[in-house]
Amino acid sequence: MTDLEVPVAVLGGGSFGTTLANLLANNGVPVTLWLRNEEQAREMRERGENTRYLPGIKLDPQLIISTDMAAALNAAELVFLAIPSSAFRSVLQQIGPGLAGKGVISTTKGIEQPGFLMMSQIVEQEVPEARVAVLSGPNLAREMAAGALTATVVATEDDALSVQVQAVLGCKSLRVYASRDRYGVELGGALKNVYAIISGMAAAMGVGENTKSMLITRALAEMTRFAVHMGANPLTFLGLAGVGDLIVTCTSPMSRNYQVGHALGKGQTLEESIARLGQVAEGVNTLKVLRQKSLDEGVYMPLVAGLHAIIFEQQPLTDVIGRLMSAEQKHDVEFSAFMACTPLTKEQK
Repeated sequence: MTDLEVPVAVLGGGSFGTTLANLLANNGVPVTLWLRNEEQAREMRERGENTRYLPGIKLDPQLIISTDMAAALNAAELVFLAIPSSAFRSVLQQIGPGLAGKGVISTTKGIEQPGFLMMSQIVEQEVPEARVAVLSGPNLAREMAAGALTATVVATEDDALSVQVQAVLGCKSLRVYASRDRYGVELGGALKNVYAIISGMAAAMGVGENTKSMLITRALAEMTRFAVHMGANPLTFLGLAGVGDLIVTCTSPMSRNYQVGHALGKGQTLEESIARLGQVAEGVNTLKVLRQKSLDEGVYMPLVAGLHAIIFEQQPLTDVIGRLMSAEQKHDVEFSAFMACTPLTKEQK
């Protein structure tokens, strides 16, 4: 059996799960997209389109759309998880035995509390026999679905699994790069959602290009500072899963977290902003978790603190901005000293 003949299941019928499954089908990979809702599945089969989450994108006729979880998993060797973080563990608890021995690739960008756990760590807890990887990068679903050129990162220490994922996903419009820093790649994918909310707010307020650039650059410094403190490789944040994902999420109106921030910047409440979106914006939950973890760990994160103060502490925006602009002016690139005194590992060279 060639890598392209490896059967795949994608769990989750939202915009990214649908995009991923359709891309796999376009590549000639036998793939089943699992959805919880039979009515939605039937409509997608009949119309050849996910009208709710991905309107206007035609689905490959070879794509199997099903609500039969057992059948989808039994046939699959690789399983991509595109499930909201709030339901992630509960779904795995239901299907864990069916994932044993399979390659399980998480695409969900969130953090679970208590424990400050990445999604792949939850997979390890619930399915210890699984081969685990994560997929992350500058991957707006609609652009990927339309065939726009992009790239992503598969992160795992299982080199054979990495090669398999590259084989089934790589195509003319998508390059799949490998990383062994699974924790760093996953952490970058979760953290950038918080800064996308800040960027959306700034855009709604009509700030200048200099200000937007400053926000994104300082966001990168802040998220890298935190990630390195938590054990991630700082070089990961110079790649697609770090600065790449941060740029696209902080500049595109297609980003769900950016949309929430934009609505907040226009004066809507958090509840109104989320209701208007109609989809999960992981950054809101991540903000709560990240703010508490930064306090517990003693990591300086002024942008996270400022956004938390605005959204959850009802502090005036002008006061928060004033504190941010009067904070101590520290180093621009903080990790030059870190890299200078830290020998590169064999994997980093």
